[in-house]
Amino acid sequence: MKTHRIKNVEEYILKNESVSLDKLCDVFKVSKNTIRRDIKELLEKGKIKKIYGGVTINQKKLVPFEERNIKNHAEKKAAAEIAAAYINDGDIIFIDSGTTTMWLIDFLKNKSITILTNNLSAIVSALPYPNLNIISLGGTLKRKTNSFVGNSTSLVLKDYNISKAFMAATGISIARGATNSSVEEYELKKLIVEKSDEIFLIVDSSKFDSISLMTYSPLENLDYIITDKTPPKKYTDFFRKNKINLLTAENQNKK
Repeated sequence: MKTHRIKNVEEYILKNESVSLDKLCDVFKVSKNTIRRDIKELLEKGKIKKIYGGVTINQKKLVPFEERNIKNHAEKKAAAEIAAAYINDGDIIFIDSGTTTMWLIDFLKNKSITILTNNLSAIVSALPYPNLNIISLGGTLKRKTNSFVGNSTSLVLKDYNISKAFMAATGISIARGATNSSVEEYELKKLIVEKSDEIFLIVDSSKFDSISLMTYSPLENLDYIITDKTPPKKYTDFFRKNKINLLTAENQNKK
């Protein structure tokens, strides 16, 4: 039984690349002490290594941004279109890094707004449109996410007010909120949530019930959650109770 569980734990980590200990406990219905013992055995095999709050695979393959962008392409674009409808002329918005948020530019071509972003793909997509005033946050380019990170990125934000922030997440859960696996991006995301008047989280449905290493915002701090289809009832109940607006492409298509 133990050997079978450890094998399943290993396969789960290799599939997800980075996983928190809490997530492993939830998935395999065991205590944190049991997971720690399992992890200790797996560490000896050399395929995984410890990181703060969880584990990750060794020598993780660098997946190009373009390759990740193909996954759930239609769902991401549909969610971005819904989000763009909430952006008005004169708004000062933040566009987070990610393969969903970058699609916002496609639906902002005729609006006059100011965009703060660390998303290189969004910057490049916005170049042909002089009505889109782009303020790049600078920093060091992280190629895996096509985003700029670093202390200088966060420092730029201190001088700006943000009316609406359009955020991405690696995972979303009721217990852990909006999470991401990048230590470099964590501080920036957290700061954006604190500074913005309204927070829109744009995620495709595959991100629900997924937990990454660091929580940058509890769900109750979000104003809108935009996704491709209605999430499980526990989420809709939670959103209703906490007055979080849920918008789905699924419901938009029925209108």
